[in-house]
Amino acid sequence: MSSRLADARSAYLRSAVHQPVDWYPWTEEAFARAQREQRPILLDIGAVWCHWCHVMDRESYEDPALAAQLNDEWICIKVDRDERPDVDARYQRAVQAITGQGGWPLTAFLTPDGAVFYGGTYFPPDARQGRPGFAAVLRELRRAFREDGDKVKQQAAIIRQHVAAHALESQPGTVPDDLVRRSVEGMARVFDFEHGGFGGQPKFPHPTACEVLLHHWRDTGETGSREMVDRTLTAMARGGVYDHVGGGFHRYAVDARWIVPHFEKMTYDNSELLRVYVHALASLGPADRRTGGPADGDEGGTGTLYQRTIEGITDWVLTTMADPLGGYYASQDADVGLADDGDYFTWTLDEVQAAVDDPERAALVRRFDVERQGEMPHDPTRNVLWVRDSHRDIATALAIQPSEAAALVQRGLERLLAARGRRPVPLVDTTLYAGWNAMMASAMLEAAALLDRRDLDAHALRTLERLLTEGADGSGGVRHAIGSGVEGLLDDHVHLANACVTAFESTGRHTWLTRGAQLMNHVWEHYHADDGGLYDRRASDGNGLLPERLRPILDAPTPSPNGVAAVVLARLAAHDSANTMWGARQEELLTAFGGGLEDLGLHGAALLLGADWAHGPTAHVVVVARDDEPGRALRRAARVGFRPRKVVTLLDPDATTSATVPEAVRAMLDGANPRAYVCVGPECRAPVTSSEELLEALNTP
Repeated sequence: MSSRLADARSAYLRSAVHQPVDWYPWTEEAFARAQREQRPILLDIGAVWCHWCHVMDRESYEDPALAAQLNDEWICIKVDRDERPDVDARYQRAVQAITGQGGWPLTAFLTPDGAVFYGGTYFPPDARQGRPGFAAVLRELRRAFREDGDKVKQQAAIIRQHVAAHALESQPGTVPDDLVRRSVEGMARVFDFEHGGFGGQPKFPHPTACEVLLHHWRDTGETGSREMVDRTLTAMARGGVYDHVGGGFHRYAVDARWIVPHFEKMTYDNSELLRVYVHALASLGPADRRTGGPADGDEGGTGTLYQRTIEGITDWVLTTMADPLGGYYASQDADVGLADDGDYFTWTLDEVQAAVDDPERAALVRRFDVERQGEMPHDPTRNVLWVRDSHRDIATALAIQPSEAAALVQRGLERLLAARGRRPVPLVDTTLYAGWNAMMASAMLEAAALLDRRDLDAHALRTLERLLTEGADGSGGVRHAIGSGVEGLLDDHVHLANACVTAFESTGRHTWLTRGAQLMNHVWEHYHADDGGLYDRRASDGNGLLPERLRPILDAPTPSPNGVAAVVLARLAAHDSANTMWGARQEELLTAFGGGLEDLGLHGAALLLGADWAHGPTAHVVVVARDDEPGRALRRAARVGFRPRKVVTLLDPDATTSATVPEAVRAMLDGANPRAYVCVGPECRAPVTSSEELLEALNTP
C-alpha cells in the first residue's frame, strides 16, 4: 500500500513501505485528494532515529485492522522531520497550542486544506497510562469531522490563528547592555548544581548556553559561570549520555544524572558539543590543559577528560559518520529491532565477561558500574556504561597502581568496541544535510587546530566544497541536502556561511570569506523581513500551514538561524571593517528581536551570542607567517587560543598583497615574520613571535 514511498530519499519514509497504510509523502497530490473527497488528513511526522516513532509504527501502522480504518476514512501523510524541518516547525507549534508540548512522533489531524484541529505525539493502540488509545481517537475524530464539521473548522481556524500570531516571535527594541549578565542569572536559577545541566529530567545538552557562560566568565571573571560549564561538561562526559565505547553523545538523558540516554546520535548535537568542549579545554590555558583540576580523581583532571571527550567525538565521526568524499551523515539510530531499546550500546555483565580478560573485567565493572542489575527498564540485566569509580579508586580496590588501572580500562574498552562491532549495527542515515554538515565541518576545523590533526581539517574543507558545488540550487543558495529537491531553508544558508568564515580563519584563503559573504547577501535578499529579522524559508504558497512565515529565535533543536546570522554578520564586519553594511545588518536584525531577548534565556542562547558579539569588543588576531614550521605553530596558536568574539586573519607575506587585505591590517604585512598581533576593540598590543606568547596574550584580560 505504501509504494509511493519506495523511491523516497528519506530513510524514514522508506522504512514504512511495508506498512499496510496507504501513505502519501508531503505532496500536492495528497492534499488534492483530501479536498476532492473531503476527507480529514492524518499527518505523521517522525524520524528514522526516533524510538517512539518505531514503537508507534509497530503497534499501530503495521496493524492491518487499524490500517484498514485509516485507509477507508483518512488521507495519510508521512513526513521526515529531518527532511522537512519547515513542515515540522509549523505543525509542532499547532499541536503545542493544543497539548502544551510537542515532540516525535508528531501525530496531527488536519482538515482537508491542512489546518490542525487535533493532535498529540505518541498514541498507544489502546488506552494506557493516561493516554487515549489510537483506534478510539481515530473513531471519535472521524465522527466529529463528519457530524460536527462546523466546530472542527472553527477549532482549526483558532489553531491556525494561534500559529500565525506567534509565528513572528519578534519584539522590536534596543538590546540591553546588561543582557548577557541578566540571562546568565536566569540560567543559574534553573541550573542543577548537583548533577550539572539545566532543569531536572529529562535533561538535554545546551551547548550554546555553555558558550554564553564561557564568554561571560572570560569577560567578567565571575567563576560561577565557569563552574556551571565545567559541572555540565564533566557530568555529561562521565555519564551514560556519552558513548564510552565508541565515542560521541546520545541525544539526551531521561534522568537528571545523565546516566540513561535516548540512544540516537545526531550530527547536529555532536557538532555543537564538540565545539564547546574544544572551547572549554582551550580556555583552561596551556598549563591547565594538562591538569585542570580534579574532574574525576584521575591524573589529568578536567583537561584530560575534555581531551578524551573531544577525541572520542572526532573518532566516532570519522569512523561512523564521515563520507570519504566529504560530508557527515545525519544520524545513527538507537535501535536495531522493534523490541530493542539501545541494546547495541548497552551491556549485560555476562557480555562484558565474555568480551574481556579477567583483569580488564575487574577494572571495567568498577569503572562503569556494570552489575547483574542494570539501568534499562525493558531489560533490567542491561547496563548503561557511566563513570562511577576513578582510576585511583580502582587501583586501591585491586591493589595496583592508578596507571595500571587506567591501562586496564583502556584495553577493556578496546575489546568491548571489537565485541560490539560483531553486533547488528543501528542504521546510519547517510543523508548529507547542508546545515548539519556545515555545523560539523566548522566544529571539526576548530578541533583540528586543538588536536593538530590535518586529516580533520582536510575532510572538513572537502565537505564545505561539496556542499557549495553539489548542493548548489542554481540561485546562489544551497539545497537542504545534497541530491535533495528541498530548497530555500534559512538554517542551511546561515550555518554554511558561518562555516565558510571559519574555513577562512583556518586556511587564510580569501575565497572562503567571499563565499560566506555571498551566502549572507543571498540570505538578506531572499529571507529578510521588511520589519526586521529573517524568515525560516523563502516565501511559498505551499500546502497546509507552509505559507505561514516564521522568524525562529529559539534553539529548537539546532541553534536559532537568526542568532547564527547575527554572529556571522558580526564576524564579517570584523573581517571587512571598511564595509559598514555588515554591522548595519547585524544591528537591524538584533533590534527586530531586542524587546524580547531578555525572556529567552536558556532556549535562545544563539541570539544571546549574537547580542554578545554586538556589545562586547571583538578580539582580532592577525598572524603574518610563512607556511613553515615556526609559521604553522603561530597560526595554530591563533586558531586554538580562546577568547570571546575572536576572529583570525592569517597572512602569508609571500602570497598576500596589500590590495587584498583591509586597510587596518596592511601595515602588519611589513617587517619581520613570523609574528602575531592581538587587537581588542580599537587597541592593538605589541606583536608577539611565538605560540606561547600568543596564547598568553589571548588569555590576558
